[in-house]
Amino acid sequence: MINYGLINMNTNGSRGVHIFLDYINYNPPTQEDGKWMLKILRNCIKKAGVKEVHAHVVEFDGANSPPGFAAVVLVDESHVTAHCYSEIGILAIDVFTCGKNDPQVIVDELKIILSKSIDNLNLVREESVKRFLLKGD
Repeated sequence: MINYGLINMNTNGSRGVHIFLDYINYNPPTQEDGKWMLKILRNCIKKAGVKEVHAHVVEFDGANSPPGFAAVVLVDESHVTAHCYSEIGILAIDVFTCGKNDPQVIVDELKIILSKSIDNLNLVREESVKRFLLKGD
């Protein structure tokens, strides 16, 4: 067994935390909102001191998929994603880290920026789930 010796999140029996955010009343603040969102995700990750590995966004025009976007930033501890159906105003974000960084730091920054940027945006779910359980928790 390999011991990487870098996991110490003190998450009571797990090696990671995955936080889900679900929003309604999403109204695109810009025409290319997928690129806008990717920039926000990347800035929040950087501000939290998490190492980015790769970032990508795909914007959907409604031809083959409903209008919206999917944005992902891979980090050395897992990922941060945003998926949006802009036509019906729903946005799902998930933040998952499994190392020394707390995903709540990224989430808190995202919530501040989104609430300031999009009028009437409503957070309807915020849930934190332990991941990589180390025992029967």
